[in-house]
Amino acid sequence: DERQRDFLKGQSLNTKSPFEYIDMSVKEPYDSNWKDRVRTRIRRSDGVIALISKNSLSSSGQKWEIACAREEGKKVLGIWAYTDDRTNVQGVRTVVWTWKAIEDFIDSL
Repeated sequence: DERQRDFLKGQSLNTKSPFEYIDMSVKEPYDSNWKDRVRTRIRRSDGVIALISKNSLSSSGQKWEIACAREEGKKVLGIWAYTDDRTNVQGVRTVVWTWKAIEDFIDSL
């Protein structure tokens, strides 16, 4: 779902966007240091937004990132990546992708 991640970044660049987005996702293939790099980025974050789709159910990386965010005491918000996909990930509050939803989450941090 890289396209959706890039779309979120693009939205944040809009001058009317109510939020600033810093992409801290790891773009390299998984290796032995991957979890350490991700944990460091999560620790530096105020909260974590997870783009949720049917692919989330089989994504071991995304599942680990969400679990790591919880371990680090970070709030997690799920945003449905596609209008026709309402996949639910257990324990992740997931909402429709709107600026207001993102703004409200950021304001709650």
